[in-house]
Amino acid sequence: MSFTLGDVLHTVHGTFKLKRGTIHFDDATGQASGELVVDATSGDSGSKARDGKMHKEILESQKFPEIIFTPQRFKGTLMPSGKSHLDVDGQFTIHGETHPMTLAIEADFGHGTTADTSFDVPYVKWGMKNPSTFILRVNDKVQISIHAVARTTNALTQKPETKAVAGR
Repeated sequence: MSFTLGDVLHTVHGTFKLKRGTIHFDDATGQASGELVVDATSGDSGSKARDGKMHKEILESQKFPEIIFTPQRFKGTLMPSGKSHLDVDGQFTIHGETHPMTLAIEADFGHGTTADTSFDVPYVKWGMKNPSTFILRVNDKVQISIHAVARTTNALTQKPETKAVAGR
């Protein structure tokens, strides 16, 4: 999982590591289940000072070590092979608070199964501290991008079902 935070002087890029993840899609009912769990303590922007401030003052990652997306339902058609566009509704938990969220996921069940999504986290609106200073002004939203490689299984119906996810 990667993140991008813009400020007036430059843009900060970084990554978080996925701890675990499984999502199940039921094409017959539109229900989704499972969870994606990101290690909040793994956030790395390449600057120890900036990362220390992010973990201590903004994310409080020692107190809130996980960022979790729990899918509940989806819209779209799961194609047994090729590309699918899914809108996945669920709950996004960060910094100890849960927020409704819809992820627009582009999945490809072709040569290797992949899924991609991007979304904004309005961290200031959601109660986290804005790291801006008198001189340095940063955006009040951080953009998250996820690229996942999945294994699909469903022996009974041969329809794709995301079983395990590994991301960057």
